[in-house]
Amino acid sequence: KIIFFMKNQYINIYNNLVNLTRNKNLYKNFNNTDEFQDRLTYFLFHLAFFLKVFKEKNDKKILQDIYDYCFRQLELSIREIGYGDQTVNKKMKDYINLFYAILDKLENWEAESHLNKIENIAIFLNEGADKTYLIDYFENYRQNLLNITLNSYLKGVINH
Repeated sequence: KIIFFMKNQYINIYNNLVNLTRNKNLYKNFNNTDEFQDRLTYFLFHLAFFLKVFKEKNDKKILQDIYDYCFRQLELSIREIGYGDQTVNKKMKDYINLFYAILDKLENWEAESHLNKIENIAIFLNEGADKTYLIDYFENYRQNLLNITLNSYLKGVINH
């Protein structure tokens, strides 16, 4: 029973992160090229900010479980696309490396200038991405995370 409950909590977080990634404004300058890689990158940005904000005041075990769950869901998604084991393993390694590169660039987000933030996120984004919009978007997202409890996210009680 407890394991099922915990999985439900992580489903809420994963689904919330996926829903945030579907925000059409994130893709508004992409010239109709909304690809899996772009969605994945935005998902990883949302997850990175999520873990960064909550790591200070929450149980690291729960955050590790959330991280593990999200990457397990990503793996299942690429398997559903039809990739074989070898390709899945390579892609997962690439995604994990991408995630850690994003985390590294977000490490001092609060202290960075607007220009540095643009330079830091531009490395990962589609050329058409509106970087100024994204800086404001992710700063608002970070502020929202700071104003909500992890427990609210676990229960799925959030407003976007």
